[in-house]
Amino acid sequence: MSRERQRIVVLGAGPTGLAAGLRLRQAGHGDWDVYERNPYAGGLSASFRDARGFTWDVGGHVIFSGQPRFLGLMERLLEGRYQTFGRESWIWLRGHFVRYPFQDNFHTHPDREMVLECLLGLLDGRRGSGAPAHFEEWILRHFGPGIARHFMLPYNRKVWSVPLERMAYQWIAERVSVVDPERVLAHLVRGTEEVEWGPNRTFHYPLHGGIGGLFQRMVPALEGRLHLGREAVEVDPARREVAFADGSRTRYHRLVSTIPLPELLRCLTGTPEGIRAAARAFVWNQGYMVGVGVRGPCPSTKNWIYFPGDEGRFYRVTYLSNYSPHVTPEGEWFSLLAETSYPAGAAVSPEAVVEETLEGLVRCGLLADPEAVVSTHVLHAPYSIPVPFLERDRVLAEVQAYLEEHGIYSRGRFGGWKYEIGNMDHSVLQGLEVVERILYDEPERIYSYSR
Repeated sequence: MSRERQRIVVLGAGPTGLAAGLRLRQAGHGDWDVYERNPYAGGLSASFRDARGFTWDVGGHVIFSGQPRFLGLMERLLEGRYQTFGRESWIWLRGHFVRYPFQDNFHTHPDREMVLECLLGLLDGRRGSGAPAHFEEWILRHFGPGIARHFMLPYNRKVWSVPLERMAYQWIAERVSVVDPERVLAHLVRGTEEVEWGPNRTFHYPLHGGIGGLFQRMVPALEGRLHLGREAVEVDPARREVAFADGSRTRYHRLVSTIPLPELLRCLTGTPEGIRAAARAFVWNQGYMVGVGVRGPCPSTKNWIYFPGDEGRFYRVTYLSNYSPHVTPEGEWFSLLAETSYPAGAAVSPEAVVEETLEGLVRCGLLADPEAVVSTHVLHAPYSIPVPFLERDRVLAEVQAYLEEHGIYSRGRFGGWKYEIGNMDHSVLQGLEVVERILYDEPERIYSYSR
């Protein structure tokens, strides 16, 4: 059958699924549909407005990219209706702020014994040989015991909610600043700070609609093809058919799945034991995001703050209202968004998360007057971060090869299961590129795997 006549089905209307639908519409393809189990589009990049008029994102999302294609698409979609910021991010440690990244700026902390411990550990070249066995060992080798003990280990344990020795380290790339001792010494002697590292040192944010305002602008291109409230419960690779929870079915020639890989694998019928075992191998965490709306002017110009300590369970807090005047009601209000990770499947009380968050915000001084809180809003992400577990690359290669043999392309943050290319820009580009591969046999640049 010619590519022009193939039916293409997309599961999931997050950034990857929306971008796939957008590209199919642009290509003028005749037979395609996008199915989303939620009653809204956007996935983890959706935004929600509460009853008090505060807008909340599912995490501290901002828009940044080194990919011109993504930035061009963002510009066309938002038509200039966004704000641009120079990153102002910090770490709260032992009662003081240190500018992010900690490993480049620890010398500014007033605890000079801690600074000395971090510096001596960084300069000590006795860190072992050969490849590290796991992420925790990689941290100790690259940063030394001081930086590891005071920031890298406690912070990463909070974020990932899994033992760090269960994690690989090959995903690091631009996600972690690999410290340069000479640069640290230069900053220490000159009394300066490192502010330029990282791809998000300059970022953007939509003026309207929260971060979801970007992705809502994709929805009109999917008119008539986007089906909300349709949860896939079975995928039959032999018949190339998807069954939904409402009893309906649809056939496909090519299936683009952006749903979490473990869920897709559980939906598959007739799979060999090796693939069923792979479905049990994946590791991830769940996230609770607590929005706190506060009466009064915002007391800070900061963007977001990292928390390695035990002031609160949260690992990051964003001054969300600093990104746009339209994410709060009219008048003098500000909003904080706190992010907390838990192991996948752990029983968590949303009410307890809110209580712990408010207490933590008071302890670290971000919430001076609890009586000024006028709104709290909880967002739960059962899949928050795809953990790069030790056997990830081997398992992915086996799973993706099997899926593609059956006309299934699994892409996106949880469909592709590569945290290092799981940002919004990567996810959007995966959606565009997988369609171009299907329609035009063009190679994908962003997503790849090897057997």
